[in-house]
Amino acid sequence: MSIQENYHHIKNQLPEHVQLVAVSKTHPVSAISEVYDLGQRIFGENKVQELTEKHSELPQDIQWHLIGHLQTNKVKYIAGFIDTIQSVDSEKILKEINKEAAKHNRIIKVLLQVKIAEEDTKYGLTEDEARELFRQFLKGTFPNIDITGLMGMATFTDDKAQIRKEFMNLKTLFDDFSRDKVLETLSMGMSDDFPVAIECGANSVRVGSAIFGQRDYAS
Repeated sequence: MSIQENYHHIKNQLPEHVQLVAVSKTHPVSAISEVYDLGQRIFGENKVQELTEKHSELPQDIQWHLIGHLQTNKVKYIAGFIDTIQSVDSEKILKEINKEAAKHNRIIKVLLQVKIAEEDTKYGLTEDEARELFRQFLKGTFPNIDITGLMGMATFTDDKAQIRKEFMNLKTLFDDFSRDKVLETLSMGMSDDFPVAIECGANSVRVGSAIFGQRDYAS
């Protein structure tokens, strides 16, 4: 199927309340423009350099989400325009985002990335670490940040029961946090598992290959 057909196929599967983040990492500006012309405005990128290059070439009403691991020395390059950083996985990075956001007189939306998968390769905070950062945020420690939700990646497995369990654990934590501040975004689910994520309460999904096709890793 074409990118246009893929996009409509995905959109038709999403309930109205579920936000689609079109993950455009490694795909060219031309492909992003094609999806933009279909009405999509929220795009996700993994790497800061690729994100800044695309931001300069594409329409300025795109809401960019950084979904990959973020190093502290790279925050300054995106602080002026980033809509949401979904991958906050340490107090150190949260402090840096707060500092750089203040320089731009902005409040940057962030999601706390919680490690729900059993794989060692996944980044993320433990539940206790996430609770502590959220507590500090509620105290006003990070005035130029708004924690608007949580993000998680399930284990890469065909075991739907395990995936469902991991997503439900994050939904439980999301509901728990929302007792102190109503959170907006529960970002769970990618191309292979977003239907399960939505069943478990996700209201934002990150879909790349199911829209753009498989990435060309050789390029």
